[in-house]
Amino acid sequence: MSVRVLFGAVSLAALSAAAPAFAEEAPPHDVSEVVITAAPYAVQAENMTASVAVVTRRDLDLAPQGGLGDVLAGMPGLRSTAFGAGASRPVVRGLSGPRVLVLNNGVGMIDASALSPDHQVASDPGEAERIEVLRGPSALAYGGSAIGGVVNVIDERIPTHAPAKPEGRVNVSGATVDDSYSASAAVRAAAGPLVFSLDGLKRESKDYEIPVPAESVRQILSEGEFPEGRKSGKLENSAVDLEAYGAGVSYVGSKGYLGLAVKHTDTKYGVPGHSHEHGHEEEDHDHDQEHEEEAPVTIGLKQTRVDLRGEYDGDMGPFAKLRFSGGWADYKHTEFEGDEVGTRFMSDGLEGRLELVQAERSGWKGAVGLQALRRDFDAQGDEAYVPKVRITELGAFTQQRVDKDGWGYEGGLRVDNRKLDSLVGERDFTNVSGSVGAFLTPTENWFFGLALSRNARAPTEAELFAQGPHIATRGFEIGDPDLDSEIAYSLEATIHYGNDRLKADLHLFAAKYDGFIDARPTGEEEDGLSVFAYQQTDADFHGFEAEVSYKLWEHDRKSFTLEGGADYVRGDTDLGAPARIPPYSVSVRGIADSPHWGGRLEVRQVGKQTRVAEFELPTDSYTVLNARVSYKPYGDPRLELYVDGRNLTDAEVREHTSFLKDIAPSPGRSVRGGVAWRF
Repeated sequence: MSVRVLFGAVSLAALSAAAPAFAEEAPPHDVSEVVITAAPYAVQAENMTASVAVVTRRDLDLAPQGGLGDVLAGMPGLRSTAFGAGASRPVVRGLSGPRVLVLNNGVGMIDASALSPDHQVASDPGEAERIEVLRGPSALAYGGSAIGGVVNVIDERIPTHAPAKPEGRVNVSGATVDDSYSASAAVRAAAGPLVFSLDGLKRESKDYEIPVPAESVRQILSEGEFPEGRKSGKLENSAVDLEAYGAGVSYVGSKGYLGLAVKHTDTKYGVPGHSHEHGHEEEDHDHDQEHEEEAPVTIGLKQTRVDLRGEYDGDMGPFAKLRFSGGWADYKHTEFEGDEVGTRFMSDGLEGRLELVQAERSGWKGAVGLQALRRDFDAQGDEAYVPKVRITELGAFTQQRVDKDGWGYEGGLRVDNRKLDSLVGERDFTNVSGSVGAFLTPTENWFFGLALSRNARAPTEAELFAQGPHIATRGFEIGDPDLDSEIAYSLEATIHYGNDRLKADLHLFAAKYDGFIDARPTGEEEDGLSVFAYQQTDADFHGFEAEVSYKLWEHDRKSFTLEGGADYVRGDTDLGAPARIPPYSVSVRGIADSPHWGGRLEVRQVGKQTRVAEFELPTDSYTVLNARVSYKPYGDPRLELYVDGRNLTDAEVREHTSFLKDIAPSPGRSVRGGVAWRF
């Protein structure tokens, strides 16, 4: 079925079915945003000392379809690992991989996405009702893997409330740059105290178009060749075929809820530039010749996940609420070399957390909690560079906050134990993390905050035990079983300002790392690959994020708003600049809104990056132009048709955070059309 036929059919069906519903008044918009990822107790975004980004379901409806990192990239402080169209993980303030924790409803993914940039996150933004991002260390609530930030994908697969009538959403879209289509839907309905949910997602794309040849000029020159006869075209082996579906049921009562859900993810995607060479000899009349053939690598990912979650809201002495969540997952990730099965990665395990939220007293709120994890990881095949390992974690934490009239303070403490038991060795780490902060609210419009934290992260299985070729990073990786925990001392200053027309947000941060773990080249070669050894050094990171929004004009439910954003991060270690640190970015956009029509025009400038690590090439600056027009046929935001244009100038975009930046540029000009219906 072509994109045009599918899009047209579902659009007409949605419009026809939705018409009666839009005779009702649209629900009011709650302007007081509560960020549930920040702490077990409620904290409004404008009153937080941490740097927060929230992506709502409407934002996700209109966002370009893609992996988690690609959907979030472009927000201040956030970039993507951009490993082709199939695998993208968030980069937060220049940090990625095991330093950025990706969660599903507050519980870990139990996948292998943090192990390698070519591994897809086992959750797609199309499944989410909301995504919350905490920039900077958040290890108090979630453990050492959150030393750089947290990305929490929140869905309603386990319903938390009983709707008076069925509610849900439908989203269908198609794009030109990769001849793609995406369709997702979710519905929830109550039968007495039981609430049932059902959701599904299908996303399929072909190789995407690029405005320049795949290999960069710098890459060609570094190989001693000349960039002659270069033509644009398509990025080979960048297709994606993903489907995910799930169901859940909850018992919802006056004191809380208890629910169970199951989800299955099945995806196959190509990895651009990730090929394996197979050599063989043929005898000629005069001599033997060695011929090499490259087999494109595709990845098949399957995960089945079961979640249990509940909340009890009642009088429990000093506590007002009990909240718990747990997940079990069975994950398999297979790399195919052409038609042959290559390396397999398996990860299965359990993770759970329990939180007791204190009853608020005179502005004092707080919580205590426990978190536990057991995960078994194994890899089999030529690229099984990490041995079989069992990882167990246990953590206990508390977070406290006091809000007084015009000022307040907060703090927290966490103790973690992480044990890694592998075929080649065993390590045990006990870490302590803590933070203190204070804030002033001299007027209703202003908020000033300052936070100091010490966060600790235990090394991962790869950093400790790796020994073998890792083609995705183009290196032969060697771990160090004697590594110590990585310690970060961080200072963050926050300024919020907001009134009816102007909103502004500024975060200044600095972090000093004691024992920063980094893979550094040794100058040697193994199996034709440069050897990278994990080692520890001191490191410093600093930078800022800034956002501003000004409502230039408003009249009779019509408005025009100007927005801007900027970010910058700089990293230094005793061994030189870390690899893949993003350059600065600046964006400016104008947003028009009315009961029936909406429009958005954005210009984004990303700077060049010349501070590079050894064996890393610089990247040039680029400017992209994006535009969107939307139409609400019934004057209600719950039904919206849209046309979205991305990179309309067909600029060459190479993300410095990507291992593939010199052989796999980002997509060229794209136009996407879609319909989003929320009921």
